[in-house]
Amino acid sequence: MFLAYILLGIAVGTIAGIYIKTLHIKILEQKASRCAQEILEAAHKEAENIKKETLLAAKEEILREKQLLEEEIQRKRRELQNFESRLLRREENLERKMEQLEKKENQLNELLMETEKIKQETEKLREKEMEELHRIANLSWEEARQEVLTRVEKTLEHEVGLKIKEAEEQARKESERIAREIVTQAIQRYAADFTAENTVSVVTLPSDEMKGRIIGREGRNIRTFEMITGVDLIIDDTPEAVIISCFDPIRREIARIALEKLILDGRIHPARIEELVEKARIQVEEKMLQEGEQALFDTGIKNVHPEIVKLLGKLYFRTSYGQNVLQHSKEVAHLAALMAAELGVRVNIAKRAGLLHDIGKALDHEVEGPHAFIGADVARRYGEKEEIINAIESHHGEVEPGSIEAVLVQAADAISASRPGARRESLEVYIKRLEQLEKIASSFEGVEKSYAIQAGREVRIIVKPEKLNDAQAAKLAYEVVKRIEKELEYPGQIKVTVIRETRAVEYAK
Repeated sequence: MFLAYILLGIAVGTIAGIYIKTLHIKILEQKASRCAQEILEAAHKEAENIKKETLLAAKEEILREKQLLEEEIQRKRRELQNFESRLLRREENLERKMEQLEKKENQLNELLMETEKIKQETEKLREKEMEELHRIANLSWEEARQEVLTRVEKTLEHEVGLKIKEAEEQARKESERIAREIVTQAIQRYAADFTAENTVSVVTLPSDEMKGRIIGREGRNIRTFEMITGVDLIIDDTPEAVIISCFDPIRREIARIALEKLILDGRIHPARIEELVEKARIQVEEKMLQEGEQALFDTGIKNVHPEIVKLLGKLYFRTSYGQNVLQHSKEVAHLAALMAAELGVRVNIAKRAGLLHDIGKALDHEVEGPHAFIGADVARRYGEKEEIINAIESHHGEVEPGSIEAVLVQAADAISASRPGARRESLEVYIKRLEQLEKIASSFEGVEKSYAIQAGREVRIIVKPEKLNDAQAAKLAYEVVKRIEKELEYPGQIKVTVIRETRAVEYAK
């Protein structure tokens, strides 16, 4: 029984526990249902609020877009109004231009009528001219011919001037096309040779007392100096100066350096003279080698025999008409190379031949013959090409050029020698050329004044405006140029400028 009661109590407790748990679950479900209902209601309220806010924002955005659209429409409307205003202004301008064109058309019609009248008058004049010709028909044939030619010349004088202008313009236009032919044809115009050079050097002395020390006891110092150097030492009344004279520029330079060192040193006796002369000789040889190498470097020429380099350096001490021969050789090399490039021929051959073309001048005091032949022999001896040898040999016209490069070297040599400042010219010859230029220009009819300027490279001619018109002024310039080319010899070119000026002057009183 006790066990039964225990089992019954357990069963009742279990049932009671299940019931209580079931009741608790129901209560929890009811609470959860109420919470869910509250959440749903809150969500509905929140959705309603969001919907209202969204609608308000959309309405505000629509209002803003509408306002922007209205502003854009107003702007476009203003632009259209401005465009219409511009169109109206353009129409007004076009109307004014049309009126002006109509006026010009009327003026042109009037001019055409006047031209027609002039034409009729010209016809009448021509008929009178024919009558006049018939009247003079009783003259001899030669007299009638001369009369006709005179009248025709007066009639066509203006046309001749215009034709000259047209011909010059045509020549300028075609100059680029025929530039190569012009360069080739102009080569023979510049043929010049070197005929004189400096043969003395002057050494300044600190005082005239030094002259006695240079002469030495019984003249032994000066005799030793002249014997060793091969120069003539001229000691005269020139204050504080001694003149060194010698045809060989190398000897003269050695003597000058040695004498300057002797003067600075103060110990002047035969042994010291021999020592310093030898040092001066070494110094000059080094200078020659440096100058020769520098010339090759400046011109970009390579593979030259060392002896030719020394001879190039010797040209540094040579001058011709005041022009340094080495500098002249470098100019010729560059000029020949430029012309060769323009002509499309061998630039390296032209440049090399241009640099070496006067190499014979380094030996022309030691070897007989023209320096062109001497230079060609030197180039042949030291293995230069035949084109180079021919260019050297023919650059003064003794031998016919064998290539276009040889002709270019001849032209470049003449151009370098004749450029302004390259050579000294006697004052008498210079003034005579200026006088001849002015005399030629002033010999023409209608010339009021003429001036030779720019060292004789330009002539300015002032003509009388009442005697010559513009076309006749152009004709005058052409005739003066032809007269100068025919009667004068001159380097380079001479520019002729004809000035015709008309002035109108009145005075207010």
